[in-house]
Amino acid sequence: MTRKRVDSWVVTDDFWARVEPLIPVRARPADKRYLRKPGGGRPAKPARLIFEAIVYVLRTGCQWKALPKERFGSASAIHRRFLEWEAAGVFESLWRSGLAEYDDLEGIAWRWQSVDGAMFKAPLAQECVGKNPTDRGKKGSKRHLLVGGRGVPLSIVVTGANVHDVKEIDTVLAARMLKRTLPHHRRSAHLCADAGYRGQTALDTMERHGYIAHVVDRAKETEAKRRDPRKKARRWVVEVCHSWFNRFRKLLVRYEKLHRSFLALNHLAAATIAFRKCRLSINIIYG
Repeated sequence: MTRKRVDSWVVTDDFWARVEPLIPVRARPADKRYLRKPGGGRPAKPARLIFEAIVYVLRTGCQWKALPKERFGSASAIHRRFLEWEAAGVFESLWRSGLAEYDDLEGIAWRWQSVDGAMFKAPLAQECVGKNPTDRGKKGSKRHLLVGGRGVPLSIVVTGANVHDVKEIDTVLAARMLKRTLPHHRRSAHLCADAGYRGQTALDTMERHGYIAHVVDRAKETEAKRRDPRKKARRWVVEVCHSWFNRFRKLLVRYEKLHRSFLALNHLAAATIAFRKCRLSINIIYG
């Protein structure tokens, strides 16, 4: 029996049911000159078609102007609505909703969390961009992630590639999209980080946010695992999460000029990962 192929950008009914309540209603323009006369002008594009076009860009990595016109219509209209929804906080709210649902169904692994940054090329970026030290000083950006014990993203911060991880630790920890609702003791919150977060300032910051810090480089982590096979390696989950983001091709290389639009695409990717973790029937795959 041949399995029917499903396009990775198709939005299922289950996913759309969670997105639709967050879409803002477009206000009619106050100037009567711009009011559409009955029977005249083009009707507004359906919100679901707009969202599906945005997902298509995120998943395939194509330019906005390269959207298939026969499928989605005007690319400029799609991009304009995308910016409107970003300004209204749609993608951030969708991510928060996905985390809340995942926490209810599966439970976010709050006890062991991990933090790390990953650099990528940003040849056209005009904001939050800097010289990439690993790419001969070319323009690059960095995504800083905080994830739960199973890899679900809890916080995203985008900076220039030349911004050291340790300088953003306070911002990343303060930007958690979902707060832990149940009372918890300090001893139940551990934060794993690599050697890039060394230093008393970073340790004090982690302590201030209620974490027990575990800052260990990879060599020592491997050696500890060799000495005691029962010891679990926990920091790797953040690297796995970065790889999930990179499978959304629009995020693999940053071509978005504005910080707001690139961050919104990251929020949409994070929301998709969270809902996929809920084991919903969502075809927007990351692997």
